[in-house]
Amino acid sequence: MAGTARHDREMALNAKRLLSTTVDPVERLRLQCLARGSAGIKGLSRVFRIMDDDNNRTLDMKEFLKGLNDYGIIMEKDEAVKLFQQFDRDGSGLIDFDEFLITLRPPMSNARKQVIMEAFRKLDRTGDGVITVEDLKGVYNAKHHPKYQNGEWTEEQVFRTFLDNFDSPYDKDGKVTQDEFMNYYAGVSASIDSDVYFIVMMRNAWKMN
Repeated sequence: MAGTARHDREMALNAKRLLSTTVDPVERLRLQCLARGSAGIKGLSRVFRIMDDDNNRTLDMKEFLKGLNDYGIIMEKDEAVKLFQQFDRDGSGLIDFDEFLITLRPPMSNARKQVIMEAFRKLDRTGDGVITVEDLKGVYNAKHHPKYQNGEWTEEQVFRTFLDNFDSPYDKDGKVTQDEFMNYYAGVSASIDSDVYFIVMMRNAWKMN
């Protein structure tokens, strides 16, 4: 995996450090997610998705507050209300789920987004917009994994563990959507200052020309 363990640690420490000085509510929520590592924002999105019972991809104030609480986000209620109002641009009392996640994602240059999408398309061999174990079989060689080599894991277990990197820690379904992949790498990207370095890292990790 693209140097993620070290970047995760650096990013989490950096996010914790910045939290003590940041006052902007959106930035504070973003940092609390990033303090959990690259999968932090994705984890919060999964909590909200589970709560969206009617699948209308919107959240009301009550759902929003409960989601933050369930995910263990530490925030005063009035700050959370203010945050909700910031996202509820049209004053309808609802926030658009996708818009919320895009705003929460650490900003990335178009060059970074392009290389992430290129990697996703390479992995999504069936072209159905979701990466599964089947997709990985032709792209990712499980036989080099130390736990496969010492007989501890099967090939299937190596693939599932690999997909779990991108999945939410609370609801691992073995499928990775385009959004989840993008959210994950937005987290990785937050710990890398240089576009050039990020792009080289992605190209090496996924063997892209």
